[in-house]
Amino acid sequence: MADEQASSPPSRYPRPPVTHDEAEWVWRLLSTEAMSITAKPETVRLAVIVALTRATGARYSDLLRCTVDAVDLGEVAARAGEGRVLVLHGKHRTPREHVLDPGTVLVLSRWMDVREELCTELEGSVPRALLLTVHHTHDNGVTVASGLPITRQGLVLSWRRFVHRTNARYGGVRPPLPTRFEQVRRAWHDASDDAGPAVRGGAD
Repeated sequence: MADEQASSPPSRYPRPPVTHDEAEWVWRLLSTEAMSITAKPETVRLAVIVALTRATGARYSDLLRCTVDAVDLGEVAARAGEGRVLVLHGKHRTPREHVLDPGTVLVLSRWMDVREELCTELEGSVPRALLLTVHHTHDNGVTVASGLPITRQGLVLSWRRFVHRTNARYGGVRPPLPTRFEQVRRAWHDASDDAGPAVRGGAD
C-alpha cells in the first residue's frame, strides 16, 4: 500500500472543478449582466474573461497577453456575428486562433465600447492590452489612473469580488462558487478532454 501511494503522482489541481452546468450558469449570468445598460465596467470585463476562457481554454496569463489587435469581431455582414481571437497559449506562447460565437462577440463588442471610455482620460498613447483596469488604484502612495493594463492579481481580486457577491445573493439556492477561477476554467477545459471544441487547442 505504501509503495502504491509513493508511486502515485500528486494531483496537480487538488481542488475539484465545478460542474459544466455550473460553469455555463456563470457564463449566462455574466453575459446577461454585461449587456445591461447599468452594468459596471468590472462586470463587463469579467464577462469577457469568462467568454474567452470558455471559447479558448485560456488561463489568466494567456488572457493578459491578448491585445485588441488579436481580436476580430467580424463585420456587420459576417456570418451570425462570428468572430475570431488569436491567443498565445502557455509558456511557449503557442499561437492558436479560436472561433468566437455570437454571444461572445456581443460581450466583446460591449467591452470595446467600455474600454474606449476608460481610456479617454489617459495621457499619451492608449494601451493595446485587451484587459484594462476599471478603477483608479494606488501604487506606493501614487494614484494610478484607470484604463491601464490590468495585472494577474487584479484579475484574481475581481473574480473573488464577484464570487462573494454571487454567493451571498444565491446562498442556499445554488452551490457556492469557488474563489479560484481555475476551478471554473477546468469545467470547460476538462469537458473538452484537453482538445475538444470548447478549448480549440488547449492551454499551457
